Amino acid sequence: MTPEHVRDAAALAAVFGFFAMAWFGWAQEQPPSRWLWPLRAGSILSGLVLIGGVLLAWRYWSDGTVFDERVGQTFGIVVGVEFAAAGLGAGLLAWRKRAELISAWIAFVVGVHLFPVAAVLEIPSVHVTGALITAASIGAVFLARAKGITPSAVVGAMVGPVLLVSAAVSLADALTR
Repeated sequence: MTPEHVRDAAALAAVFGFFAMAWFGWAQEQPPSRWLWPLRAGSILSGLVLIGGVLLAWRYWSDGTVFDERVGQTFGIVVGVEFAAAGLGAGLLAWRKRAELISAWIAFVVGVHLFPVAAVLEIPSVHVTGALITAASIGAVFLARAKGITPSAVVGAMVGPVLLVSAAVSLADALTR
């Protein structure tokens, strides 16, 4: 369920920590005022996990990784497709005057792209993160509409915790080996 190498677990914690921080930040675009402190706390915790992941990845940098030439190339293609889909969809939503849905679209693309990432990196637990983010991206739009809240606030408030927990689990995994 977890990465074979400590370096990869630590790097996953760093990457998920970074993006959790970004989603908690995006959620701060016109959220209900009572959400601000929890969102800020999420950003801070995400940053701490990011730092822990970076330090551990650095410490175990030469101890092995799943990344070889084939994995690196395939991973690059998956991420390239993700960026293209996210950018094209965001552009189309802006052009259609539906920019309020861009955060949900980006989250959807991120969630879906984690399925091939999990397969390429041979980390089955990333499938869970991908499924939760994908579900959050869809559910957040309906919840935002029902509650009259900015979609980006709801999307970020749902995706940020998923990534933070995933990052913390990866960091704990790396620390306990």
